[in-house]
Amino acid sequence: MTGEVIALWSCGVFFLIGLLTGVWKYLQIKQSDEARAHYYVDIAHRASLMYAFACLVLERFAALSIWPDWADAIAVILSVMFFALAVGSYILHGYLKDTRNQLKQPHRLGASVSPPWLISSVMWALAVGEIGGFLFLFSGFVMA
Repeated sequence: MTGEVIALWSCGVFFLIGLLTGVWKYLQIKQSDEARAHYYVDIAHRASLMYAFACLVLERFAALSIWPDWADAIAVILSVMFFALAVGSYILHGYLKDTRNQLKQPHRLGASVSPPWLISSVMWALAVGEIGGFLFLFSGFVMA
């Protein structure tokens, strides 16, 4: 499967998740005295829609890249994997209603607490993976 196809499938999945979390958000707003959804339900909704369009950007750069299809596919997968990890964590925090800031110490996940080094490592890996994946595709476009 090419990077372009992976990016388009990912776009569709993120868009669908965005639409479904929009329904979840609406239901929470309807049930809330403050007419608000949980902070991370709102973030999951918006981030899913944003990542859907980010996948279209990845698709275009993969299509225009001079690098081999397999290399472009790995770059797309790397970025999309971290997009999915982010959205998954937002959905989990929205479901658990355990925090309004997943980066604030102590790092809560339900009733448990994650060590600061773990969260820091994940955030740095996310930054390197997303930026690195895109830079690879962008460099393939620039070289073309």
